[in-house]
Amino acid sequence: MIHLLFTGGTISMERDPAAGGNVPRHDGETLVRLAPGLERIAPYRIENWARVPACHLDQERLWALRERVRALVEAPEAASDGGGAGGAGRDGALRGVVITHGTDTIEETAYLLARTLDARRPVAITGAMRTAGDPDWDGRRNLLDAARVAASAEARGWGTVVVFAGRVFAGHQAAKVDTMRLDAFAAPHGAPIGSVADGRVEFTAPRPSRGPKPLRPKSLRARVALVPVVVGDRGELLDLARPGHDGLVLVAFGSGNIPPGAVPAVRRWLDEGKPVILASRCCTGEVTPAYGFEGGGARLVAMGVRPAGPRTPSQARMELILALSAGADYGAG
Repeated sequence: MIHLLFTGGTISMERDPAAGGNVPRHDGETLVRLAPGLERIAPYRIENWARVPACHLDQERLWALRERVRALVEAPEAASDGGGAGGAGRDGALRGVVITHGTDTIEETAYLLARTLDARRPVAITGAMRTAGDPDWDGRRNLLDAARVAASAEARGWGTVVVFAGRVFAGHQAAKVDTMRLDAFAAPHGAPIGSVADGRVEFTAPRPSRGPKPLRPKSLRARVALVPVVVGDRGELLDLARPGHDGLVLVAFGSGNIPPGAVPAVRRWLDEGKPVILASRCCTGEVTPAYGFEGGGARLVAMGVRPAGPRTPSQARMELILALSAGADYGAG
């Protein structure tokens, strides 16, 4: 049995001339009808959790989604739900969960689930870059591929993954790297861990023997700002953000350098006991605090700023939200 959890996104959309663009329209039952072949992969059940664009999911709704997925993956092995559609009338243990999601914030949701859930059952997140009304709709392939991964015995132990355009990414590494291409996802700080081709799931990376210890916050209560610096920055935006936030992800140049005019504003965050995480605006590579000039990464780290590690800025922000919400250190686990 696989559980299909539909949340909306482009995969559920059609163009609405009155609205002037694409809007959510299809529920899970419709998408399953538009993607024939699912019944040949595994028995399934459908849950229409939401029908919204990804950019409408705030921290409260993301936590509610996380709690729903947690309830599914932590259910007893023999748990069965006879309701739903397709093969859902057949009893059987839950093998995995498929989440359809808007691509804009799959990165945050995948990271959240990967860092807070154990890996006892696979969770495969997918979506689409085209609507069902487009001739090159990619929703059918992505939905079927995600179902194959969720139902696969090889996926056990990997926890949350993102399945897109025939590739499988670890949930804590997947990021959207293109605005329109069908293969819009990559792992800027890693590599694909597997693929789906001709209906076959293959994991090419070694199965993780033990991942980082999951963080266990009770909510996503922490508010974390993500502020990029610009040429000649004097820290005005950093000061404006400070009163309403518990921590900061600072998006720096190159390997972690900022204009000297922004340094006093960073120090004010630290003086208030608010953590500052140093990320880079570069697409790949980690912050390396090698420069000792004013505003250089080495000077910032000496002040108490923490490098983001192998994370995109948005992943670093989610990590800091989780750490602050759980009362843990950034990157703990």
